[in-house]
Amino acid sequence: MPTLGDAPELLPVDIAIERVTAAFAPLPGEIVSLAEAGGRVLAEDISARATYPPTAVSAMDGYAVRAIDVREALTRLRVVGAVPAGTAYGEVLAPGETVRIFTGAPLPQGADSVVIQENAVLDGDWVDLNAPAIDGQHVRKAGLDFRRGQSGLKAGTWISARDQGLAAAMDVPWLWVRRRPRVAILATGDEIALPGETRGAHQIVGGNNVMLAGLVRDAGGTPIDLGVVPDDASSLRHMAANASGADILVTTGGVSVGEHDLVRAELGKDGFRMEFWRVAMRPGKPVMFGHLHGLPLLGLPGNPVSAYVCGVVFLRPALRRMLGMTETLAPSPVARLGGELAENDRRQDYLRARLSCNDIGELVATPFTVQDSAMLSVLAAADCLIVRPPRAARARVGDRVSIVIL
Repeated sequence: MPTLGDAPELLPVDIAIERVTAAFAPLPGEIVSLAEAGGRVLAEDISARATYPPTAVSAMDGYAVRAIDVREALTRLRVVGAVPAGTAYGEVLAPGETVRIFTGAPLPQGADSVVIQENAVLDGDWVDLNAPAIDGQHVRKAGLDFRRGQSGLKAGTWISARDQGLAAAMDVPWLWVRRRPRVAILATGDEIALPGETRGAHQIVGGNNVMLAGLVRDAGGTPIDLGVVPDDASSLRHMAANASGADILVTTGGVSVGEHDLVRAELGKDGFRMEFWRVAMRPGKPVMFGHLHGLPLLGLPGNPVSAYVCGVVFLRPALRRMLGMTETLAPSPVARLGGELAENDRRQDYLRARLSCNDIGELVATPFTVQDSAMLSVLAAADCLIVRPPRAARARVGDRVSIVIL
């Protein structure tokens, strides 16, 4: 394990991600109501408590018939009742009879198909049907969607509005979900002032805490903003102690090699055990990971764009791991390149880019001309990051590239 004084070789990104995610396990579960489950992650499979639909129902407004009675067009049947949704026809449909039926209403006993109302002309107690019926036509059979006991949603599923609709139809009012990961966020630097504060002559407005808190929320976690501490050893140690109870402490700034970069040096005196420092990536080379009294600590660069990119690359997979998601890394789509790229060096590049579609519907990722890691306006305008592996050859317009959706 490297010591704080080492200057190790740059660690490949994939190995760094593996080391970060290996430090975490799925968090315990908790019960929430179905209405509050959106954006949570299932901790266990759920199965249907009811069959859906519970009985054969009409898929259209029309007339429930016995198909054998309507083999040809221009058939006349006697109308013996009506079945709006939520009601039922209590008799068995006899030969030559039909029942007016509406979408979602249960089919009467004896009926096996529906003739839509556009193919029917009502004449008092009789109806003339001008189209033949086919057995099962316009009928949703019992259990067409799912049956009682059938598995519906798997553990590790990020619950969408569609999943909530499915769970409701399955008659599941409560869900067992993973607890939200608690992420303590601490920024460092004498030069940082918070938005709206009075600034000194040489201070800048810092938004890393707010930005990373938003990333944490989007990824399913709960941010704990510890604020900004000056480049002072005692203040840093005191604020880091406030991370007690969090699942991970994220710091920004203070992880590089300058004399005022205190996180590595000062927390090292307080029991910090470093797993790695410096990764072969751009932006974000001085990212750091280790444990402070058993608490995982992810040290991100103070540069805001670098902090965000490293949050996407390292923090988001850690949160997915804690949430028990089946894939620690989100799927990496492929897009066509919208601008030429020079040969890459030994660091994995994450280039901010806009997304569009070409004439045949393929994604096109066009990198911004300026990739300066201090330009938040470019980050805010970006839709994705183009991932350029180390030593990647020159890329031309139309080449396929991997992207990370923001």
